[in-house]
Amino acid sequence: MSLETLEDAASTRATRATLARVAAEASVSMSTVSKVLNGRNGVSDATRSRVEVLLHSHGYNRRGATQTAPLVELVFSELDTAWSIEIIRGVERVARENGMSVVLTESGDRHSPGPEWIDGVMQRRPSGVILVFSDLSTAHKKQLRTRNIPFVVVDPAGDPAPDVPSIGSANWSGGVLATRHLIDMGHRDIAMITGPDDMMCSRARLSGYRSALEAAGIPIRPELIVGGQFHREDGVERGRELLSLPNPPTAIFAGSDLQALGVYEAARARGLTIPGDLSVVGYDDLQIAEWVGPPLTTVRQPLTEMAEQATRLVLRMNDADPPKSMRIDLATSLVVRSSTRSLA
Repeated sequence: MSLETLEDAASTRATRATLARVAAEASVSMSTVSKVLNGRNGVSDATRSRVEVLLHSHGYNRRGATQTAPLVELVFSELDTAWSIEIIRGVERVARENGMSVVLTESGDRHSPGPEWIDGVMQRRPSGVILVFSDLSTAHKKQLRTRNIPFVVVDPAGDPAPDVPSIGSANWSGGVLATRHLIDMGHRDIAMITGPDDMMCSRARLSGYRSALEAAGIPIRPELIVGGQFHREDGVERGRELLSLPNPPTAIFAGSDLQALGVYEAARARGLTIPGDLSVVGYDDLQIAEWVGPPLTTVRQPLTEMAEQATRLVLRMNDADPPKSMRIDLATSLVVRSSTRSLA
């Protein structure tokens, strides 16, 4: 018998012994432990949680689990947005280069996937998981790590834990770029429509906006900062509010391109022209930013490149020499088109 065969036999015995201890300590059968490991039904939530905790505490890692399915799982809270298409394009490109397929899943909210998702991923056993969320629950992280399924978070909505690999972009710098562009064109009454307060990217862009105004010695008018989601409808509603002020802004920095399109609609409803009466800057540089009239000046967030980096990172995490850097922020840049003009 070869040394390799002996090592495999020893590993198998050690694995069975570990699983037997877990079953005994959890007061369940080996078949129940197997169901938990493979994400099958027929196990109560309380029992599943107890077994998962014991598997983690015993340092159980399933050998070869990541080799069973040449899949990259991409998980969103919202799939029906132009923003999502850019992420999908980047993941699919790198997956294809590595001979893998992509599984798309919609689950949960922007903070974490729903509880039902983990059972499905345990059954599929992908080579890696990419999540467009802020974080994962402690239980989900334990389950994925127990099966040797690496994961990466893209553009986290919050501040991911230090042990969570993530790919983001320089949102603060993006906020500075957009605001400074408008200041350089002579604008002083510059409004901002932010995203949700509980999203790190929203807070960073707002901080960049404030920093640019302060650096230029321009007073911050609280009434010119309004909040919303990153959707077109928020741009319409918040745009109407801003343009109805006694002293309305001459420029609006929207937290997303979709918001900016809503501002276009709000301005036209009041008989205002862009950029003649109002300058508008968006954020993301989605393809639609080039197609609207006038083409939208925006901050380019390299969404496709972020997705490519995340996919390469998650696949390298299975290597014998995994990457040392687990947090990467890509640069943002200003794309000047026709929706802004100088007041001079």
